[in-house]
Amino acid sequence: MLQSKYFRTCLAIIAFLTILYLGSKVIFLFTPVVAILNLLLVPMMLSGFMYYLLRPLVSFLERHKLGRGLSILLIYLIAVGLFILFWVLVWPTLREQIQNFIDNTPYLVQGMQDQFNKLQNNPSLSRFFKGDTDVAARLSGYLNDGITWVTNSMTNLIGVISSIVVVIATLPIILYYMLKDGHKLSPILQSLIPKKYRKEGQEMLKDIDSALSGFIVTRVLLNVVLGIMLYIGFLIIGLPYSLLLAVISIPLNFIPYVGSLLAAIPVVIVGFIDSPSMAIWSLVIIVVAQQIQDNVLSPIIYGKSLDVHPLTTVLLVLIGGDFFGIIGVLIALPVYMIIKIIFLRIYEIIIAERIEEVEVIKEEHL
Repeated sequence: MLQSKYFRTCLAIIAFLTILYLGSKVIFLFTPVVAILNLLLVPMMLSGFMYYLLRPLVSFLERHKLGRGLSILLIYLIAVGLFILFWVLVWPTLREQIQNFIDNTPYLVQGMQDQFNKLQNNPSLSRFFKGDTDVAARLSGYLNDGITWVTNSMTNLIGVISSIVVVIATLPIILYYMLKDGHKLSPILQSLIPKKYRKEGQEMLKDIDSALSGFIVTRVLLNVVLGIMLYIGFLIIGLPYSLLLAVISIPLNFIPYVGSLLAAIPVVIVGFIDSPSMAIWSLVIIVVAQQIQDNVLSPIIYGKSLDVHPLTTVLLVLIGGDFFGIIGVLIALPVYMIIKIIFLRIYEIIIAERIEEVEVIKEEHL
């Protein structure tokens, strides 16, 4: 019976479930560890993100006879200079638009209600609102609920500020050591792989590194260019809060597929409150910018597709958001890419071993 594969499999499952049960009874021992991991999760994630962005620049400076540490310090100085430029050139306009938006928030619902009333009173458009005269009230109610949610969320401002302080204090330190010693991580991971599979493991780590680097760098480039195009377009049509809306659209567009829709909603709402024609022109600007990004810039910058089906991407975003919130939404696709590469490599190894076994058996019979 002990030689039975079925029996050994069942015994392994029972042992695994027993370990899980016993672990659940002492979960309190890991509470401090979980708290520390939650505290460092955002700084570590941002540091990894910045690592892949800045690593090519560090390598470039190293090739020009600058030491790695000196190269990183020079990049930090450049980052401080860019921040000062942002503070002097961009922040005053952005701050003014934020303040104006906050001051005008109570009038947004009324502005939407007025615009719908004008549409309902228009003879050529009134037939579209027949039988559904409450549409304006419902949409205004949704907008009011959204504004109320944002206002209530401000009660967590202290927690947000403390998180930001932790990020600002730890990110430069973590990022410095990532950039300085990141090249040592791959050999360490390779040493943990059995010698028999070390070559395949090395190729797998290289593929993961290449996939993450390509995904992060290209995403940043595409979204920054998209934000610039949107800002220019919003300025041309005279959309209120043009800089604020363009800045908001950049992080939202990091969410695959769904992000472009989320970024368009506040733009269309603000445009509609100004006038229905402004909402239409805003939507035109968004569609044109998205088409330029998808059909002109993406093929040039990406070079090759990420080979992830759109439906898979949407499902990953939904699952990541359900389990881990906004962080899960942002890391869902990179995590999927890593898991996919690992499983494909393992599958290739298993198939190669099976083929080798079959060939050995054939040779023995011959």
